[in-house]
Amino acid sequence: MSFDQLSEKRKGEGSSAIREKVMKARKMQETRYNDRKEIHCNAQMDSKLLKELCVIDETGNQLLKTAMNRLKLSARAYDRILKVARTIADLSASEEIKTEHLAEAIQYRSLDRENWAG
Repeated sequence: MSFDQLSEKRKGEGSSAIREKVMKARKMQETRYNDRKEIHCNAQMDSKLLKELCVIDETGNQLLKTAMNRLKLSARAYDRILKVARTIADLSASEEIKTEHLAEAIQYRSLDRENWAG
């Protein structure tokens, strides 16, 4: 099969559906940070707030530990992965960060380390 045939069968979400998810995620963040006037989105969390708001279960913790060791990631990368995972969870309308949210965030980080992002 050609690439065109493979990609043609793939049905993605429409722009309006994606926009709706983003708006809901932003609303979740607005509510989450309502009492913290200096913070408006997940990217602005400091390490202390990350520990409070980005709790992961033991499976997620093991996944992140393995990624940190294999990819030789820094403490800064650890924080970034948690922030991205929190955002992915928000886009899924999930109050908790699930293993799949964390795995997706790690995947983005590993692509970035391989210079896929430019």
